[in-house]
Amino acid sequence: MVNTQTVDLVYFNAGGGHRASALALQSVLQTQGWPWRVRLVNLFEVLDPHDKFRKLTGSAPEDWYNRRLARGWTIGMAQELKLLQGLIRLSHPMLVRQLQQHWLHTEPDLVVSLVPNFNKALFESLASALPGVPYVTVLTDLADVPPNFWIERRQPQHFVCGTPRALEQARAMGHEESRLHATSGMIIRPAFYEPPSPDRASEQRHLGLDPNRPTGLVLFGGHGAKTMLGIARQLADSTQLILVCGHNQALARRLQALPGSAARVVVGFTTDIPRYMQMADFFIGKPGPGSLSEAVQQGLPVIVVNNALTMPQERYNAQWIRENELGMVLRSFRRVDVAVAEMLENLEHWRGSVRRMRNRALFEVPHILAGILSAANQPQAVRLPDSARGDVAPPS
Repeated sequence: MVNTQTVDLVYFNAGGGHRASALALQSVLQTQGWPWRVRLVNLFEVLDPHDKFRKLTGSAPEDWYNRRLARGWTIGMAQELKLLQGLIRLSHPMLVRQLQQHWLHTEPDLVVSLVPNFNKALFESLASALPGVPYVTVLTDLADVPPNFWIERRQPQHFVCGTPRALEQARAMGHEESRLHATSGMIIRPAFYEPPSPDRASEQRHLGLDPNRPTGLVLFGGHGAKTMLGIARQLADSTQLILVCGHNQALARRLQALPGSAARVVVGFTTDIPRYMQMADFFIGKPGPGSLSEAVQQGLPVIVVNNALTMPQERYNAQWIRENELGMVLRSFRRVDVAVAEMLENLEHWRGSVRRMRNRALFEVPHILAGILSAANQPQAVRLPDSARGDVAPPS
C-alpha cells in the first residue's frame, strides 16, 4: 500500500490574493485527482495559535493592512515594509522555533509557500526539522521587491515565477537553474477558465445594462476603495459601470446614491467576479497582480494608476502592462473620463493585445510540484492522475 503524500500550502489573509491562490491551487489538485493530501496552512494561526494578537488588539494582524487598503492609506508603505522586515528579522529565532514544532507535529512531504517576507524562517525551520522535505515559493506577485520580500539568498529551495522578470531576479540572486520554474502567469481561480455565457446581452439586460453600450468594471480588491467614488462621479453620465465594493457596505451605499444618467450596477462581496467581468468591456482598478491577471484572462484591457500611493510590490505591474500593451497606466484617476474615452476609441487594438496573453499557470504548477516531489522521492516517481495526462489543462 502506497502512503499518500501530504502537500502543505502556506498562506495568510493580508490582501486576499495569497489565500485565493492557495484555494485555487488546492481546488485544481483535488479536481485533477493528484495523489496527495493537500492542506491549507494559515501562517498566522501557526504563529499565534491562541489568537493572542486579536485578544490584545481587537483585530487580526492582517485586518490592519486590509483596512488601510480599503481607505486608500497606502502612502509610506515602502518604509513600513522595511520596518516590518526588520521586526521579522529580529523575531527570526523565535519564528524558527515555533515553525520547527509545527513541522515536526504535522510532517508534510512538500511545503509550498504563497506568502512573502517569511520565507527565510519557513525554509530554515523546515530544513532543520524535516531534512530532505522540499520547499517551494510560488510568487503571487509579477516580480520581487528586493531585498527579502519573496526571494532569499543562499536557500536551496525551489521558486515558481509567473513572469520572465521574476525568473531573472531569482537567477540574479544566485539560485540554481534546476530550482527555477517558469509559468505563463499568475495563479487564478478555475472559474476564470470557464467558457463565457452564450447570451451575454441577455445577462447584461438582466443587470440593467444596455448591451449596445460599452461597460467598465471597477474593482479595487475585496474591501473596495474610496477612489471608486471619484471614478463613478466622472463617468456618471458617459459610461455604464459595474462597481464591485467587496465587504465595504458603506462605500456601496454611497455609490448607489450618486446621481447620473448612465446605468450603474453596484455589487457587494461576491465570488462571481468572472461573471461580472464577462459583462464588461474594460477594467478600472489598482494594479494588483490577481485582479490584473483575472481581467486579462477575461479579455478586458485595463486602466490603472502608478504613483507614490502604489504599493511597492505592485509598481512593476505598471511596466508589465505597458510592455504587453494590455491597457493604460495613469498618474492618477483625476481625468479617468479622458482615459476611458481614449480606450474606447481604440478598444479593438487593446483587445487584440489582451487576447495574445495565455495564462495557464493554475494547470502548470501541479506538474512542477509533481516533478519536485518525484526528484525528492527518487527512485519512486509520482504517478500522474489520468485527468492531468496530455494537456496540462482540462479541455475547454
